[in-house]
Amino acid sequence: MGNDTEPGVVPVLAAFFRQEQLHPDKAWLIQPLADGATLELSWRQAGDQARRLAGWLRHQNLPERSTIAIISKNCAHWIISDLAIWMAGHVSVPLPPTLPDDATRQTLEHAAVRVIIIGKLDDWQRVRSGLPAGIPWVGMPMAEADEQLLDWESLQRANDPLPQPVARDSAELASIMYSSGATGLPKGCMLSFASMHFAASNFLRLFLVTDRDRVLSYLPLSHVAERQFIEMQSLLSGMTVYFVQSRATFIDDLRRARPTLFLGTPATWQQLRQGVMRRAQQRILDTALKIPLLGKRVATSMLEQQGLDQLRFGVTSGDVASAELLEWYHRIGLKLFEVYGLTENCGYSHVGRPGRLRPGWCGLPNPGVECRLDENQEVLVRSQANMLGYYRDPERTARMLDEQGFLRTGDRGEIDQDGFLRLSGRITDLFHTADGRQIIPQPVEHRLLAHGFVQHACVLGEGLPLSLALITLTEPGREAARHEVERELESLLHALNEPLPRAGRLGCLVVVSDDWSADNGYVTGTMQLRRGVIGARYHEWLGDWSVRGTTIVWAD
Repeated sequence: MGNDTEPGVVPVLAAFFRQEQLHPDKAWLIQPLADGATLELSWRQAGDQARRLAGWLRHQNLPERSTIAIISKNCAHWIISDLAIWMAGHVSVPLPPTLPDDATRQTLEHAAVRVIIIGKLDDWQRVRSGLPAGIPWVGMPMAEADEQLLDWESLQRANDPLPQPVARDSAELASIMYSSGATGLPKGCMLSFASMHFAASNFLRLFLVTDRDRVLSYLPLSHVAERQFIEMQSLLSGMTVYFVQSRATFIDDLRRARPTLFLGTPATWQQLRQGVMRRAQQRILDTALKIPLLGKRVATSMLEQQGLDQLRFGVTSGDVASAELLEWYHRIGLKLFEVYGLTENCGYSHVGRPGRLRPGWCGLPNPGVECRLDENQEVLVRSQANMLGYYRDPERTARMLDEQGFLRTGDRGEIDQDGFLRLSGRITDLFHTADGRQIIPQPVEHRLLAHGFVQHACVLGEGLPLSLALITLTEPGREAARHEVERELESLLHALNEPLPRAGRLGCLVVVSDDWSADNGYVTGTMQLRRGVIGARYHEWLGDWSVRGTTIVWAD
């Protein structure tokens, strides 16, 4: 069962069996518990649990290649469940744990799910109301107690390990990943074993990943970037995966893991930066960095306090990172690179390279990726990582994949003479002010987000005389006196507007008190803005705010 050439064993499972044989007792999955303790699962232990769950799935006499859903926050048993589904010959369907109950129900029905595996959740009762009756619900060890959930420990004791995985073909469907992105109804991206393996194995070479590496699983595993970077790379490399107990324990969990590789969104890296800046004011840091030995000591100390002192590579994904953010991290000695990709191509398209960093540019095409622009500057990509299509939606598939197999990304971009790609935002995010001027919101938002008081920023203004930006405040911003916040934001707005022609300037900054989170639908699980949700929420007030005549508006 341990070699890559065994008939019917797909490369992903073959890689797991190889790791299991090479170092069966090495800790693979490190799970913090609510009581402060940690659960360490070795490759052998994880494999035994996966095989027992796979054995139970086989006893259910489900049709071959049935769809099995996973609904859970990141945890060790998320990955174990995924392995079990594949071993048993089925297709995994990971769902974001923050989906509203109606969207959960709609997605489960669309995917024709036969079994649901439930894990760690913030609001089990909300999720529960969206689950269909009449099919088995399996509870992971960290699931909330419920009489309808089949208990994990009981299931493990009652079932023998599956002796041999069901034969699979690499080209067949491995998983359906539902991607709603920032707008629209969820779309079921059909990913094959071959495409997922192709992307992960190339990431392994790009980031020089070995079994000595450590990662912290923080972004949702139901999102393609985390799944490829964490789950798939760990299966192929043998690296150790640490998990986060909660948002409140994130820094403690980061310090425990001391990751050598870390994937975060631009918002994650911005928050880490703000944490650093609470300990060292920017002017003090700037002065220290001009003195070689002192600057290095100060930067190392700051990174150590955040648990980032052993990081070989930092990676940002899920949204366009500002050039200023990338440059800031490189100044303090942390190699932070941007990865660009979609669920539709396993997150595998472009990446920044050591020695070839161009802040503000995504980087060069990954090995095996072809990239070009169409007449509307839309980025088109083609590689072996591209999806099979959208589940039960051939019309949408035909719109997304052209006749030559190029994937329409929906992103506007430009490519320089060396092949570097720079994105300028989603095509659907562009809007026009009252005088017909086209506004690209992302560059403006990135400049706003660089300020320590700004948590989120969303530029709107379709049909208005001037566009405006809705912002939410960071913790330091909420704690500061209102007059201090206004002074800082006035200065920020002036600096942003000064180089722009009048028609392209922001009319005002609107400070909103709502919490924009994935839980209430304002942002995605990877902290991308849901512009449609935000625009609808504040639509009736936009016109009033734009003509108040004040540059800072408090919407409370």
